[in-house]
Amino acid sequence: MIERYSREEMKNIWTLESKFNYYLKVEIAVCEAYAELGEIPKEDVLIIKQRARFDVKRIDEIEREVRHDVIAFLTNVNESLGDLGRYMHVGLTSSDVIDTAFALQIQDSGKIILEDLNKTINSIKELAKKHKNTICIGRSHGIHAEVMTFGVKLCSWIDILERQKDNFEHALEQIRVGQISGPVGTYSNISPEVEQITCKHLGLKPARISTQIIARDYHAYFMQSLALIASVIEQFATEIRHLQRTEVLEVEEGFGAHQKGSSAMPHKKNPVLSENLCGLARVVRANSLVALENIPLWHERDISHSSAERIIFPDSLTLVDFMLNRFNEIVENLVVHENNMLKNTEKFGGIVFSQKVLLTLVSKGLSREDAYTIVQRNALDAFNNHGNFKENLLKDKDVMKLLTPQEIDTIFDKKEFLQNIDKIYARILN
Repeated sequence: MIERYSREEMKNIWTLESKFNYYLKVEIAVCEAYAELGEIPKEDVLIIKQRARFDVKRIDEIEREVRHDVIAFLTNVNESLGDLGRYMHVGLTSSDVIDTAFALQIQDSGKIILEDLNKTINSIKELAKKHKNTICIGRSHGIHAEVMTFGVKLCSWIDILERQKDNFEHALEQIRVGQISGPVGTYSNISPEVEQITCKHLGLKPARISTQIIARDYHAYFMQSLALIASVIEQFATEIRHLQRTEVLEVEEGFGAHQKGSSAMPHKKNPVLSENLCGLARVVRANSLVALENIPLWHERDISHSSAERIIFPDSLTLVDFMLNRFNEIVENLVVHENNMLKNTEKFGGIVFSQKVLLTLVSKGLSREDAYTIVQRNALDAFNNHGNFKENLLKDKDVMKLLTPQEIDTIFDKKEFLQNIDKIYARILN
C-alpha cells in the first residue's frame, strides 16, 4: 500500500541505479575540479562525461569478487573509459564518494518533502478558513473543557506543521555538506581546492572538517527532523481518530462509495488512514534512534553506520513522503459534522459554561471559594444525574439572589467564547 501511494520521484532517488548515478556525478565533478585547476586536460574531461557508463549487473558481478562496492563501481566505469580511467578517483577515498553522493540524495529527497509540507499546510489552511466559526468543544484530559471553534484547532495544526517545516529546512541546510578530503580527512593526496570546487559544482558546502567521513551528528539531526514531522502527523491523526469515535462523531475520514469498513460488520466506518499514520510514525521515530546510535564510531571512521543508513534513510524519507501525502488526502476529504460539534457543547445543559458562571458570581461580590462551591454542586449534579446545568442554576436560590434569568442567558451565549478568534487567525493566517 505504501508503494502504491508514494511518489515515484522519492523511490527513484534511492534505487541502486540512482545511487551509482550520484557516485558518477561526484567522480566527474572531481575531474572537473582538477581540470579547472589545470591538472587534467579539459577536453579529456569532456570525453569522460560522454563515455562514462556503468551497469548495475556488471557492478554486482565485480563486487562478488572484490567485495567492495565502490571498487566494483569504479572498475566497471573504467571499462567504458579505457586509458582515461587514470583520471578517476585520484586522491579520493570511497567515503569521499559515498558521503558526498549521499548528501546529494538527501538534498533531492528533501525538496520533495518540502513540497509535501507546503501542500499539506495549504490544505489545512483552506479547511481552517472554512471552519473559522464552526463551534465545537475543546477538551483537556479528554474531558469537555470550554467552547472553541474547529478552525482554531486547525490553526494549532498549521502552527505546529509550519514550525516543523522550519526545523526541516534548517536540518536540510545543515546536511548540505560534501567532502573530498582523502584518507582520514587530511588532504594527503588531494588539495582542499579540489574539494571546494567539487562541492560548488554539486551545490554543496565543504564540511568544515571530515575524518574520512562526514560526522554522523549531521545525519542524526536530519533524521530527528523527519521523526518530528512523523510525530506531529501522528498527533493530528490521533485527534481525528478520537473525534471519529461513535459517541463523539464530530469528524470522519472520507468514505468511498464502494469502501467497506469490516469483513463482519457492514455498519463500520473506521479511521483506518489515521491509524495507519500512527503506526508509521513509530517506524520513523525508531529509525531516528538508529541514526543517534550511528554517531559514535571507532576513531576516524568505521562502517558500522553504513549498513543501517542504507535502510533508515530511504525508508524514513519514503515514509514521511507517504505520510504527508496520505494526511493531505485525509484533510482534503474530511467530513465535518458541525451539528454534532454544536450538540456536544450543550451536553448536560451546558456545564462547559461553568467558568463563565463562576467569574460572574465573583464579579457580584462572592468570594471565589464560595462561588466555586455553588457552581460545582450544580454542574456535578447535572453531570452525575444526566441533568441540565442551566436549569439547575435557575432553581438555585444562592444563584438567583445575585443573577437574573437574562444574565444567565447572556452567560450561556457561545459567542462570548469567540470574541478573540479573529486575533488568533491574524497570527496564523495573516
